[in-house]
Amino acid sequence: MKIKSVIFAILIFIQFGYAQNAEIPESIKEHIKARIDEGFNPSVALAYIEGEQVSYFNYGNTEVKTGKPVNENTVYEIGSISKVFTTILLADEVLKGNMKLDDPISNYLPKTVSVPQYNGKQITLKDLATHTSGLPRMPDNFEPADYSNPFADYTVELLYDFLSSYELQRAIGTQYEYSNLGMGLLGHILELHTGKTYEVLIKNRITEPLGMTMTGITFTDAMKVNLALGHNEQLEVVSNWDINSLAGAGAIRSSTSDMVKFIKANIDTNDTSLNKAMKLSHNIAFTDESKNFNIALAWHFGNNNSITWHNGGTGGYRAFAGFLNGTNRGVVVLTNSVSSVDAIGMKLLDAPLTLELPKKVEFPDVVEVSNEVLGTYVGVYQLAPEFLLTITRKDNQLFAQATGQPQFEIFPSAENKFFLKVVEASITFNKNDTGNVDSLTLHQGGQNMPAPKIE
Repeated sequence: MKIKSVIFAILIFIQFGYAQNAEIPESIKEHIKARIDEGFNPSVALAYIEGEQVSYFNYGNTEVKTGKPVNENTVYEIGSISKVFTTILLADEVLKGNMKLDDPISNYLPKTVSVPQYNGKQITLKDLATHTSGLPRMPDNFEPADYSNPFADYTVELLYDFLSSYELQRAIGTQYEYSNLGMGLLGHILELHTGKTYEVLIKNRITEPLGMTMTGITFTDAMKVNLALGHNEQLEVVSNWDINSLAGAGAIRSSTSDMVKFIKANIDTNDTSLNKAMKLSHNIAFTDESKNFNIALAWHFGNNNSITWHNGGTGGYRAFAGFLNGTNRGVVVLTNSVSSVDAIGMKLLDAPLTLELPKKVEFPDVVEVSNEVLGTYVGVYQLAPEFLLTITRKDNQLFAQATGQPQFEIFPSAENKFFLKVVEASITFNKNDTGNVDSLTLHQGGQNMPAPKIE
């Protein structure tokens, strides 16, 4: 098994079979109730679409202790579902003749930015829109000052610095690798090209035409009043995320009632420029036959390509939106915690799976470790020839960052043993005979992966 396939995996794709489903079954309602009652989610807001008929099911509160009951107008962060908004904007520009999918992205960036190439081939707009650019999930200069709002201080200048220094590791357009960086870059390119902010583009071309009054990036007063607060694994309230330079990757907030309008618009067929752009965004744009994998412009496929969908997640939210191809059926599921709701959405779109409650995550007690000892763990550790794990310290907190991935906090359960909360993984720091830290061992997925300290 490749090391990269088990390190900090976040997005999982599952192929499902097919079964028929017409209304929101009581079994799904009971499953949602159990998730809230047993402490996995503070709330779940569900919308099921069949033609002009929409059924809503809302359960739980905007905040786990003192919140108010949620409804179809409750606002959640939808995270990476923003990516399909981004590619619809791209498709709109393509249909208007203003851009081409095979345009090199260097055409749209300042000449001072040295865009990485591979064997003379350039990254195109379609490569960004299909996660096949060769750019990593996240830039390696992503070092937030505030980890509770990690994107807030990542600037365009940092983005340009990363692009100008990064060396692609494989041929462009040949392999899918999910990239927040790439889709955020696409949103930024659309801003440069149109002279309008990403938020204005979304408003002018998608949300206003569809009457989505509770959808946007900047909170309106109405959105604030209806906001469901985000929660972490322990159902503690966490900060909302402000995604600025990479807004196209995941900055949008919305409600189920608004997302119903969005999904219905994607299902419908009409002569509007928006609908034509949506239809273009649904077309398969990259295929990996060896993995039986297809992707459209950001949209993913499930159940033998019968379901078109995308999910999303930020620091305190998870979201799912999709529709059953060739039908008038769609689903939106939003929650204000990090416990995934993808399976609920897939089940309602005829995926033959059994809904199960998430596993209770129990973390070890955190112990105190002196800053002097923490400092001995700081360094770069080599998990593979081109895959490093960098350990840094800020005050009395250690962070781990794998190549091409964001930093994560790690917490001590013993003086030399640390664990992550974002995934089931832990790290042991090892000393040599002279008492110096010379390696670590990453424990994840049943594997114990040694990594010597190289810096």
